[in-house]
Amino acid sequence: MQRFFTIFAGAVLAVAAQSAMAGGNPAAGQQKSQTCAACHGKTGNSQNAMYPKLAGQYQSYLYHALKAYKSGDRQNPIMSGMVANLSDQDMQDLAAYFSSQEAAIQVLPLEKADN
Repeated sequence: MQRFFTIFAGAVLAVAAQSAMAGGNPAAGQQKSQTCAACHGKTGNSQNAMYPKLAGQYQSYLYHALKAYKSGDRQNPIMSGMVANLSDQDMQDLAAYFSSQEAAIQVLPLEKADN
């Protein structure tokens, strides 16, 4: 019986955690993403290898990364400035938007072998 309770409690916590992440609104995130697009691309598919692609990443990962930049737990002078004025809802919305975008596959040109 105790094992059943432990499994049940774990399932309830997992559902609660997922529900907490469901608070993001992708449409609102798209409206808020204009600043992000300068580096990460309009849909989160950066054309510059210097900036990570956000499209298709897990919503929870993106949200926690934004929170970590804001708190200083994750250090990056550019991102720290970008998230400084974001509310928790803003971060949830941005995470929902970029996670809902399809990640573009980048095809690299083949080099011709010298014969």
